[in-house]
Amino acid sequence: MVIKGLFMPPAFESVRIRPLSSREDAPAVREFYDRAADYVSMESGGAPDDRMVEDFFAACPPGSDLAASGKLGVFLDRDGLVAIADMAFGYPEAGDAYIGLLLIDPAHRGKGLGQALVEHLAAMARTENAGRMLVAVLDENVRGRAFWEREGFRLERSFPPAAIRAKTHVRHRMQRPL
Repeated sequence: MVIKGLFMPPAFESVRIRPLSSREDAPAVREFYDRAADYVSMESGGAPDDRMVEDFFAACPPGSDLAASGKLGVFLDRDGLVAIADMAFGYPEAGDAYIGLLLIDPAHRGKGLGQALVEHLAAMARTENAGRMLVAVLDENVRGRAFWEREGFRLERSFPPAAIRAKTHVRHRMQRPL
């Protein structure tokens, strides 16, 4: 799917967003995680591995339908896979769209791609009749939280510390009405 009707900076005129398939796209997602190792290290305290790829394709929030969630890849003609996103519907409440992950290749951060991807996800959520989008941001991810705030997300609640592999994080759930 090509982003239409969204402002795209000139560097991203050849952007394509499409669903990812574990069977066909797992190698590209694995390579992508290697390039985004800074986020992986911040989140888990470790290096990217094959388990992360399996988790990306298999995970969905409690009560959500994996078949109805969107595992998306953002592709540029010359660079291949440059961003991934995961959005589920019906979590934490019916009528919600929950962004489980939005991660951009470090070489493409800060250029407007994230903003365009959020708007694409918002359009998907509206198609599913969602009334709001939610995302959880790790306390340590200060830049990520600033990004979500610029995109109109506001703090809904914070959760007690919880382990993600070798690290423990406070998560802040943010929401944006649609």
